[in-house]
Amino acid sequence: MQIEITVAFSPSARVVHEIPLRLPLGATVAQALEQSGLQKLFPALDWQAATVGIWGRKATTDQVLRENDRVELYRPLRVDPKVARRERFAKQGARTTGLFARQRPGAKTGY
Repeated sequence: MQIEITVAFSPSARVVHEIPLRLPLGATVAQALEQSGLQKLFPALDWQAATVGIWGRKATTDQVLRENDRVELYRPLRVDPKVARRERFAKQGARTTGLFARQRPGAKTGY
């Protein structure tokens, strides 16, 4: 018996490579990554050191796959999200972000 899964990798923003695979029942994440051919498409990618997940949840390479799983290979972050948010906030100013962007006429600040 075989299962159908998808291996997904995004080398850059707005670019996603999805590779559908049929694997034997009991196949692992590592086997799916080997069969996907991502090493040939992206030789610089060290998939063994990369973080992997199944449907957005972190997984290990020895985890057994189930029918219709989506194995995702994550690239490392270039910027810490907290630092990026602080920089955006500093650039935009306090009055144009978050809760303070649109106020009802006559409303108190922060409500």
